Amino acid sequence: MNSDGGVSGVAPGWYKDPADPTTQRYWDGEGWLGEPLPADAPTPEGPPEVPASPPPTPLPGGAAPDGPFPGGFFPGGALPGSPAGGSPAGAPDQPPPMPPPPPVPGLSQPYPPPSGYGTPGYGPPGYAYPMPAPRPHGLPLAPLGVRLVARLIDIGIVLVLNVVVNGWFVLAYLREALPVSQRMAETGDWFGANNQISSRGRLLEVVIFLVATALWFAYEVPSMANTGQTIGKRLVGIRVVGMEGTAPLGFARAVRRWSPLGLPTLLWWCCVGFVWQFFDCLSAAIDQPLHQAIHDKSARTVVVYAPKLPEEPHDPVDPS
Repeated sequence: MNSDGGVSGVAPGWYKDPADPTTQRYWDGEGWLGEPLPADAPTPEGPPEVPASPPPTPLPGGAAPDGPFPGGFFPGGALPGSPAGGSPAGAPDQPPPMPPPPPVPGLSQPYPPPSGYGTPGYGPPGYAYPMPAPRPHGLPLAPLGVRLVARLIDIGIVLVLNVVVNGWFVLAYLREALPVSQRMAETGDWFGANNQISSRGRLLEVVIFLVATALWFAYEVPSMANTGQTIGKRLVGIRVVGMEGTAPLGFARAVRRWSPLGLPTLLWWCCVGFVWQFFDCLSAAIDQPLHQAIHDKSARTVVVYAPKLPEEPHDPVDPS
């Protein structure tokens, strides 16, 4: 007996199937051939007809030994997306175009596929739809326009504080600087020895910038350390949280966030500080996907839309 249940060396012909005596099959000398027939049914004179499998269709451009099918053939004799008969839909030397991505449920109309989608050489189709907006800790990112409004409110508050605290120093500086400016305009000598501000005026200039920086520090750092919100951020309902959680930032981290934006105020006298602060704020609009400004990256923080944060679970305190 061989593995097919037949006997080696038996002449080809129709015999009862040892596995099912109620049927008969054709023995070709090596194994059973074709489908079984009832034992009492008339048998054909020769072997049964076996339907031939369709020949494999080669991929355009030749064999692809590294592809999913050895030799570059697709099973079934037809290429995906090809018409009946196996010829590809398109130029003979190009693979068929890929179908467009299906629409996303809930959208009125799908976004268009990316450039090059389905063209030869593009490779597997990429993610054809925009990625959803990130939600740090499940909270939506604060819109840039709302962040700008909050910053303008904070600037206005700090400006009022400077008028109250820094006003006398500014007036004293103007008494020193205005006569010099008038002499420059009258003589046209902008760099002459007689048209330089006095040492008292330069000292007042330094004091003004120091006081302005200190007022900004005192206004922003403690509130950011405790709640992540200045007055401006509280009014518009946004908050600064850490990348790892929503716990308060703490004083040291609040200082690290404020420093890249606040310390350049000391360099306003040469305009370098103002240019850097403008670039720092602009970087929030450029950064993707979390819209982190330079001072946010320095402290690993992100600005979210959250008027009130959920309380984080605390470990139970052992009364003993």
